[in-house]
Amino acid sequence: MGIWLTAIILGIVEGLTEFLPVSSTGHLILATELLGYDAARWAIFNIAIQPGAILAIVVLYRKLFWEMFTGFFRRDRQAIAFVRNLALAFFPAVVLGLAFGDYIELLLENAVVVAWALVIGGFAILLVERFAKTRDVGGVANVSARQSILVGLVQCIAMIPGVSRSGATILGAMSFGVDRKTAAEFSFFLALPTLTGATVLQLFKHRDAITTNDLGLIALGSLVSFVVAWAVIKAFLAVVTRYGFAPFAWYRIIVGVAALIWLGMR
Repeated sequence: MGIWLTAIILGIVEGLTEFLPVSSTGHLILATELLGYDAARWAIFNIAIQPGAILAIVVLYRKLFWEMFTGFFRRDRQAIAFVRNLALAFFPAVVLGLAFGDYIELLLENAVVVAWALVIGGFAILLVERFAKTRDVGGVANVSARQSILVGLVQCIAMIPGVSRSGATILGAMSFGVDRKTAAEFSFFLALPTLTGATVLQLFKHRDAITTNDLGLIALGSLVSFVVAWAVIKAFLAVVTRYGFAPFAWYRIIVGVAALIWLGMR
């Protein structure tokens, strides 16, 4: 398969899965295994195209971000609370990411870990959907500081590939009483500092592995991931509002079990 088509396929996978509770990293790892790609060669590419998906959030919520940005400097209480909550939730990932980054990179090479994490995460979603007691908090700015810190701690579990950053943060928020829509938006917004920081750190660490020949592939993959993520985010909230997260739970379980069977047969 040509490298340009590979870039498009991985861009689609990234865009489809980055903000859904199904693990984008896990799907990218399984995709490289399934299609017979050189995992080491494409690992950095998979990280480098994340900004495309991140940009989709910025574009879709640009009005809100601008209001929070300008309001923060006007000392608007809602804007200050919004920034505070994201900062509190982001901090644990910074500490653990810097402390255990090298170990986490080793897990990125293990498709079996991904498959098991998909299955276990699927059952976790079903449990939270069944037993979590939530209430409408009215937006990310109204989430408490305590809830934000707890969501940040739960997000750290998603450093294990296959767990899903969005899944961990959404389910974590719901477990601590936040309604579905606000939990999903909190996850979206928290992706900005978390994914940006992780991408910058990884690209800096592996800067020697990126050549000028790779830039065109990265640009294409990023563009594809942006377009796909933009469409997915808009549909995601509508699906969650109507059906909840159970469909994603069963999807994870089916894909995880299928991956375990396939990996066991190789």
